[in-house]
Amino acid sequence: MSSFETILVERPEPAIARLVMNRPDARNAQNLQMTYDLNAAFDEAVQDDTVKVIILAGNGPHFSSGHDLRPGAKNAAGTDFPPIGHWGGFAEANAHGRFAREQEIYLQITRRWRNLAKPTIAEVHGKCIAGGLMLAWACDLVVASDDAQFCDPVVTMGVCGVEWFAHPWELGPRKAKEFLFTADSWSAEEAHQLGMVNQVVPRAELPARVLELARRIASKPSFALKLTKEAVNRSVDVMGQPAAIDQAFALHQLCHAHNLQEFGMVVDPSGLHPSVRKPAAAE
Repeated sequence: MSSFETILVERPEPAIARLVMNRPDARNAQNLQMTYDLNAAFDEAVQDDTVKVIILAGNGPHFSSGHDLRPGAKNAAGTDFPPIGHWGGFAEANAHGRFAREQEIYLQITRRWRNLAKPTIAEVHGKCIAGGLMLAWACDLVVASDDAQFCDPVVTMGVCGVEWFAHPWELGPRKAKEFLFTADSWSAEEAHQLGMVNQVVPRAELPARVLELARRIASKPSFALKLTKEAVNRSVDVMGQPAAIDQAFALHQLCHAHNLQEFGMVVDPSGLHPSVRKPAAAE
């Protein structure tokens, strides 16, 4: 197993790989390093024929606080890491370069993880915010602790939700509108009632219960698991999910362009957490 800067790779059993996001001080905010570490770790697990199920978990008090909006040492898509997509244009100015970057690191890479050939389980505890939802939604199953909370507050930043806009599919259209319009959080139990979460378990039992579920899945034939996942995903695709997410991504980019004209930055600064506001946007 390879080692990664932001990911711990565990093998609790030969047929099960457990990928643990390991930026607890940043509440597992997803920076560029974590994005490509996750992608490489997922690839390794998929290419290892002994692995039949992949678990995605988070170290520390929360599953994920979303995208890390703070500039990092490695923050240039297409330069600091080899691209996995085919769009190009990362160095282009204005909307072209921004579209290329977000197409690569948010839209296409999440779609790639959603379509991995092996069953994946998100093990969610604590808070799962904005980009954290994308990580959980990319997985086939979601098991949440009873204290888990979910939220997409991106509308407060003047943008129409996160880039992987699966909200209507995960929550239903009316609840999707409610949670987006209000930026309110929803509980693990409500997520379960809406069908977004498969199981809700006590926090102390979460890893063991996820492992037991993974063990039950791993007892099935590998090829049948792969084709069953393919069958379900393609059924959702035929219903129009890829086209819907693509058009929402285009609207997301329009929001960025509007905010850039209105505020001189790609989001409304009034909706940013103080820790990531630029000095000029400070109140």
